[in-house]
Amino acid sequence: MRTLAAATMLLTRVPVPVSAGNVDPARAAVLYPVVGAAIGAIVAGVAVGAGELWPVLIAVTLAVVTEVALTGALHLDGLADCADGMAGRDREHRLQIMKDHSIGVYAAATLVLHLLLKVAALATLLNALSPEEMLLLLIGVYAASRGAMLPLARVLPYARVEGTGRGVVQGMGTRQLVSGLALVLVGLAAVIRVHPGAALLMALVAVITTLAIGLLAHRRIGGATGDVLGACAESTLLTMLLAGVAVLA
Repeated sequence: MRTLAAATMLLTRVPVPVSAGNVDPARAAVLYPVVGAAIGAIVAGVAVGAGELWPVLIAVTLAVVTEVALTGALHLDGLADCADGMAGRDREHRLQIMKDHSIGVYAAATLVLHLLLKVAALATLLNALSPEEMLLLLIGVYAASRGAMLPLARVLPYARVEGTGRGVVQGMGTRQLVSGLALVLVGLAAVIRVHPGAALLMALVAVITTLAIGLLAHRRIGGATGDVLGACAESTLLTMLLAGVAVLA
């Protein structure tokens, strides 16, 4: 339970026992897909429940607001930092920009467009699916998006001397990676119950998105950071939702 609490602490703002901070971050990362599945279930529950009271667009916007509050916009922050930082003139300049908490035009545009697409995709899926199907789909998608961080942590070196993602990146071993990806497959099994073809396409785009983020990070900053992992989670989530829309809507 302490490991699950540690994973929850690393991915959300849910209060957990202080002792969770003593768990090895790489060991806790194995359970990222489990925490992701829980987040997906909550997002689906809010979307479906709010849809009984308000129009679909308002319902899914409230669901996204709930996700942002639950996670403390942790991965959105990583996405924004990467959007600004990757445009820097050289490696050190890019890392410096990513460490700066101010929001530039690239970050602002990326966040706005990302959230618009997420709301639109969720609204389309809520219209197309039954409540049970929406629940199963989001459990699988959110589990996979959080699990997508694990291959990057295993393959890429840590790009900074210090940072919030160092423990996960430097401690991630093959056993942890395999265990985490096995949990991702369990999550995707929920999507298979909704539509096998959609599950296959979503798994494929998750792999492609993770690979693209990893290659970009390797080329631009020479490795991974906490921001890169967060950007991977958000990007994978969105591309999987869009793939789901393409098949199910």
